[in-house]
Amino acid sequence: MKIRMEQTVHIKNMVCPRCKMAVQTILEELKISFSSIELGEVKITDALTSNKKEELADKLKGVGFELLESEDLVLITQIKSVIVQQIHYSLDEMKVNFSDFLVEKIKHNYNYISRLFSEIEGITIEKFISLQKVERIKELLFNNEKTLSEIAFEMDYSSSAYLSTQFKKETGMTPSAFKKMKQSNRSNLDTI
Repeated sequence: MKIRMEQTVHIKNMVCPRCKMAVQTILEELKISFSSIELGEVKITDALTSNKKEELADKLKGVGFELLESEDLVLITQIKSVIVQQIHYSLDEMKVNFSDFLVEKIKHNYNYISRLFSEIEGITIEKFISLQKVERIKELLFNNEKTLSEIAFEMDYSSSAYLSTQFKKETGMTPSAFKKMKQSNRSNLDTI
């Protein structure tokens, strides 16, 4: 009987469902067994040889991903993945503030992860959250499916006026000016 060893492999720049599909394609191509793929991590079901790990790292790098080894970088990727997942893909309303939400999900003290994030990323977690929210707002404005008030409510702003102020602070334009543009001027999530 063969014993199954599951290990978690962390991957930088996995920020959307298409990223998960790209990683799945690479894993299948390399014949690496896995049980699940989430933003930023893959559960590998068999031991990875050093050659196979190197092959995986090369293939991932070829499509803009990076296999993470450092525990600090793994933690930063987890933080980013939790934030991106919550802001861009979750339909669940947050019942707590983001710092408590991160502590619950990451299982580390907030002061520690906040300091580490700032050291490694050069911006605060709060700024990263703000930038992610702006990108989500741009998407919602570009798709023109919701009013500014509905967007403010969905993105947990106290009012559409406050959303407008924050949006202008980050982008240099009002939401209505952004909406009038022909192109979305959105950033790739992995570059934020």
